[in-house]
Amino acid sequence: MLYQCVYIHLLKHTDIRAADRSLFFRKDCLGLHCASAQRWTATTTNEPLYFHFPSTDALNTWMSLLRSYASPEVYGKAISPADGGLYRIWRQVELTCVQGRNIGTVQILDEGPHNSVGPPDDEAKDDDAVDLDLFCEVYFNNVLSGRTVVKKSLGAPDWHETFTFADLPSFEKLAVVLWHEKKFMKPSLIGTVYVTLTNFRRGECIEGWFPVLHGASTSSSIQVGQIRLKIKVDEEIILPRSAYTGIMNTLDSRNYLDWMRDIELELKMKHLSIELVSIAVAKDILSQSVSELADREVDAHNTLFRGNTVFTKTVELLMAWYGKDFLDASIGDTIRRICAESISIEVDPLRSSKGVKDIERNVELLVHWCRQIWNQIYSVRTECPNEMRRLFERIRQLVEQRYKVTRNSEDRNRELPWQSVSAFCFLRFIVPAILHPHLFGLCPGLPDVPVQRSLTLIAKVIQSLANLNAVVQKEEFMRGVQSFLEDSLPAMVDYILVVSTTSPHDNPASASEESRERHKAVKVLQERVEAMPALYRESIPLLPYLLDIPRHLAVITSAVLRYSRESPSLHHPPLEEFLSRCIDIEQQALFRVSSLVERGGMDQVPPSSQSNYMGSPLTPHISGDQTPSRLRKPSHSSRPMTAPPVTSDSADSREIITDSHFPQSHNLVHTRGQSNSQVNISGGPISPIDQALEGGSWPIRKRLPPSHPRSISTDSIPAFNKARIIPPIDRPSSPTIAAHSHEEDNGRRKNKGILRGFLVRK
Repeated sequence: MLYQCVYIHLLKHTDIRAADRSLFFRKDCLGLHCASAQRWTATTTNEPLYFHFPSTDALNTWMSLLRSYASPEVYGKAISPADGGLYRIWRQVELTCVQGRNIGTVQILDEGPHNSVGPPDDEAKDDDAVDLDLFCEVYFNNVLSGRTVVKKSLGAPDWHETFTFADLPSFEKLAVVLWHEKKFMKPSLIGTVYVTLTNFRRGECIEGWFPVLHGASTSSSIQVGQIRLKIKVDEEIILPRSAYTGIMNTLDSRNYLDWMRDIELELKMKHLSIELVSIAVAKDILSQSVSELADREVDAHNTLFRGNTVFTKTVELLMAWYGKDFLDASIGDTIRRICAESISIEVDPLRSSKGVKDIERNVELLVHWCRQIWNQIYSVRTECPNEMRRLFERIRQLVEQRYKVTRNSEDRNRELPWQSVSAFCFLRFIVPAILHPHLFGLCPGLPDVPVQRSLTLIAKVIQSLANLNAVVQKEEFMRGVQSFLEDSLPAMVDYILVVSTTSPHDNPASASEESRERHKAVKVLQERVEAMPALYRESIPLLPYLLDIPRHLAVITSAVLRYSRESPSLHHPPLEEFLSRCIDIEQQALFRVSSLVERGGMDQVPPSSQSNYMGSPLTPHISGDQTPSRLRKPSHSSRPMTAPPVTSDSADSREIITDSHFPQSHNLVHTRGQSNSQVNISGGPISPIDQALEGGSWPIRKRLPPSHPRSISTDSIPAFNKARIIPPIDRPSSPTIAAHSHEEDNGRRKNKGILRGFLVRK
């Protein structure tokens, strides 16, 4: 029986995106965010559809394949048909729910906007805090996107959960809804944090206390606590890859790790390391770059396994990139069992008030869980990715050459190559994941304090084993695990040798059925992207890691340009050349946006013009009295301010209305009035949603009058210097663009005046 049929050709790339693991407490889920006009179903619904895949590779493959039938957010198709458009837009939000305070403490607020970041409230009294089981739900544009774990606290829960929402549509609203978990009852609403994302400067991390509000009357709001949030909003204009040829040539002129070191030391931008690593991975030169840097560090008589150098940081990024599944297979299940069962271990007599027998039982419990974790780690040693194996093998060989280690060497020197490998594999990868599993995606949220102590003790034992040291010298209470260490040392040496030896079997002869189906999908995807224009082809991320080289370059360019506007001049020749390339990209992007504005809003491609490369949709059979007439006429959603004004000739007929409300399972109540937002809260039953909100309005909140001009949708094109001359695009793909490059000065000054108000934040 056919339950639903989704018209993929009516969707956009932003409608097809990975779901956060917290929604279903499982990874590798894909969400299709389609309205009723974009699907056929027995009942009218706008709820997203979610699909679970057996592996991350399968998820990435099918997401890319589905996007090849959908439409990217591309602007300027009529102006630059050869490239498929002038530019595309990418958005991402990183949100960390850090902690709450004074939850349940009521405070009356004056009338006014309540989405600003505030300092600590001196008048709040912790004595009034209530013991509650609390969790948060995150909504983007009224769509449930993530949730935290339940934390029990006296009004001050600690979550420390980070959510990364990538490939988002045009966003305006973020709501963090706080709930009270009750046994044998539905959760009750505490309040909501409202954040206007358009007010955030792009690329900058903002952290502060945000008020949790619920309504008490039509003229005021009640604050029932605060939540500390850390928010970073990214929104980038991405040009065709050909526009980044200059900056790519500059990057390729040196080792990528040298660029990473210079950017970290000179520009103080550590967050760009992941972008550089992503480009190196996409070009398949990361392992080569790491090996070259390792050779230099050894020649400089630096030990490879001490200190925090660019090399060690890069190795950490490489292990996190290639070894995510390997890490989960090594310790994931055991760590989740420890957290779920709330295993509490304490073997230090100074920390425990229990007797000697209880301490001895705790030592036995510690040894039991250490053995559980070590057995699982050892059992999957052959699953170590070859990228990590090649790196570890190179490190081991370099140390052997540096210290002239042979079989006849002293035991201490003979162990140096093994310790150099374990220092990376354990000290910088496996052991930190045991200590902080929530940071590595092994468990949702920060573990409870007793569990954290248990994990700390386990991590100490595993690290001692990785150091090939069976003698416990520092802490007397840890001597009970010495027999476990002595018994496990031979297995640890074998483990190190296996993970530091390249496997000859990259592609197993007997592939699984899932793998064969995935390879078929990859083949179909390759055939489809070959016929697409440049911007459409580049909007499909590269498998298997969903890499997008133009996007990574756009993020780097925007960050470097922001630094150049706020910091003194550079005195570093390579970085000066790099900055010059970034300025060239800025000018090209500005020229493309101005060209689009002058053409009067010819932006996104209507479906009819995509038939040559987007494929023909299959229309499902509609039975009974269900006819296509029930598909309502689409209307326009919010658009980024970099998009030109919508006219009758440029309207995108595929944009449709979506219901803007929370899932009805939560039974929120919407109220309306003439001033501040109101939320109906009670501990008892809450009536269901009575009506959908007006388009673009807050969930369970009335619209506030604007207090300041709307921010631009992207900072990837900053304010330009008047002395700069905007060059033409490297490869003009239409006579229109070529004509714009020869306009008179008066017309250009007029164009600049328009764009200054269009692109620059006041």
